[in-house]
Amino acid sequence: MKSEEVDNIEELNNLPVDSIRIAPYLSELKQQAAAEASIRHLNLTETFLIRFLQARDFDVALALKLLINYHKWRQECPEITADLRPSSVIGLLQNNYHGVLRSRDDAGSRVLIYRIGKYIHKQIFKRCFVHYNGEYHKISIVLGQWNPKEFTAYEVFRVSLITSELIVQEWETQRNGLKAIFDLQDWCFTHALQTNPSLAKKISSVLTDSFPLKVRGIHLINEPIFFRPVFAMIRPFLPDKIKQRIHMHGSSYARSLSDFFPKAILPPEYGGTGPSINEVCCDWTEYIMQSEDYLYRLSIDLGGGVASSQSSAYA
Repeated sequence: MKSEEVDNIEELNNLPVDSIRIAPYLSELKQQAAAEASIRHLNLTETFLIRFLQARDFDVALALKLLINYHKWRQECPEITADLRPSSVIGLLQNNYHGVLRSRDDAGSRVLIYRIGKYIHKQIFKRCFVHYNGEYHKISIVLGQWNPKEFTAYEVFRVSLITSELIVQEWETQRNGLKAIFDLQDWCFTHALQTNPSLAKKISSVLTDSFPLKVRGIHLINEPIFFRPVFAMIRPFLPDKIKQRIHMHGSSYARSLSDFFPKAILPPEYGGTGPSINEVCCDWTEYIMQSEDYLYRLSIDLGGGVASSQSSAYA
């Protein structure tokens, strides 16, 4: 079963999960999932299943395949999925590595920023407070992002999975997907050594057929010449649709990024007029820490069908 006409897809995407027009798609997907031995035991709630239908434009057959792949990927990658608690990657979060812009772009997509650069022990830029385990804790945001001597590529990837599991709860993100900016300033050879073909394949799986989010754009900035061999490992696993959405901006990104994103939402460090990258990272770290209980339960239930007790909106 699938939407008969292209025009219907947008209409379906705009309907709430309890709409009578959505019900037949949810019912069929749940029925087919129940017939699959590998996933029939999952907690197949409507709010969980709708993610897969949205990601595949209400094509039930494709949504079922995505659901099976999602569960299989989580089972086969315990080094990434077994512990999604923020405390397992708190060092990376404190290192100003990753943030999600509070405002969406003009297409309604979430915008994620990853700063995959050299760790430099210098002055502290900012101290902020995060609410964790019922208390407020002061953390330091420092210059530098991913130190490959302290954090493995799998831990770095876990941060991305944590964010994906949080934003996929958002109805608007299910509809409009995400766009990611990867800042490769000071990417060095030790970073490259962490990325092997096995990890490259796992990354590509999430981007293509193992997670219920639409990847609308990937933007690389400050990419050094020796990043190309790493990208060459990932590229063969990507479908043409994703390849066409990859943009390399080099060091002149301040001007070119504004061709894809409103300046009002971008940090000043990236040619915009929005909150600084330090504020963005600190705000998102706080949101992640507040989600500790949900992420812990998600780690235990490898199927992924865990209901969140908190609001899924980060805005």
